[in-house]
Amino acid sequence: MDAITVKNLTKKFDDLIAVNDISFTVKEGEIFGLLGPNGAGKTTIIKMLATMLKKTSGVARVLDWDVGKNPDEVRRSIGIVFQDPSLDDQLTGKENLDFHARMYGVRKKIRKERIEQVLNLVDLFGKKDILVNNYSGGMRRRLEIARGLMHYPRVLFLDEPTLGLDTQTRRAIWEHIIKLNHEEKITVILTTHYMDEADFLCNRVAIIDEGKILVVESPENLKNMMGEDIISIGVSDGEAFSKKLSSLNWIQGVSHGDGIINLSVKRGEEKIPLLINFAQKENLAVQFVSLHKPTLEDVFIDFTGRNIREENGSTKTLIRDMIRARTRK
Repeated sequence: MDAITVKNLTKKFDDLIAVNDISFTVKEGEIFGLLGPNGAGKTTIIKMLATMLKKTSGVARVLDWDVGKNPDEVRRSIGIVFQDPSLDDQLTGKENLDFHARMYGVRKKIRKERIEQVLNLVDLFGKKDILVNNYSGGMRRRLEIARGLMHYPRVLFLDEPTLGLDTQTRRAIWEHIIKLNHEEKITVILTTHYMDEADFLCNRVAIIDEGKILVVESPENLKNMMGEDIISIGVSDGEAFSKKLSSLNWIQGVSHGDGIINLSVKRGEEKIPLLINFAQKENLAVQFVSLHKPTLEDVFIDFTGRNIREENGSTKTLIRDMIRARTRK
């Protein structure tokens, strides 16, 4: 059975389409990623699946429960870790977990055993009696994940689980997510705009941009779509150079982002001298050139024509940010 089924799901805020007719499924036991830039609609999707936000149209089912018709059953079956911190700083780690379990009606004996289990799962048992106010950012995030597991959910939603954390702490969180996925046999759906996070964690990812799903596939297959090697090159006139590249039959694909031209090729180290000579014959100055294996960043650029880190200051994005802030209240 699929843990999540989404068909033609749409969410509109007045004239703004935040989520645009998307469809995907998530298998039980899978780590599934919603990958895209800020404002792409990732959090809106999570909120609809978690029954926090009503859909405009379409179908969304969690463990075969309809999110609109069976919200109580859905809520009992899921855990969620919000993007924004939501722990009580004036309670200890143990007290935060105990309070959450009481809210879900977990019995005292089970509550005590479960607190110990989840604290060990995230390596915080030794810190259980310390006020959360004295926790580091990584410890808080791990405690929030532990709290989301207290009532034995079958599906866990993680909204930007490592946002704002340093590299070492992010890597530790990734290891804990994989651990809980294996040991708890839990389905994990996470949102992220970090390419390395999606690549490391996810069995499959859905690349999302401006409310639309562009592709759903495993990170490995997505990277394989790009060819064997990627040559990134910058020249004095990128537009003119791009038009000339069509005459080179050894180029498998061309994409653009951040003023950089990315070429998919085989045996890239052999093609760089050919590419430089070609540019010079066209009287174009080569500003830089690099070679690397395909990454999810290359895939994103190929599908959207821009880098995921680009800041879009358009009115549309500003409106979406305002709506997202309003829906968090």
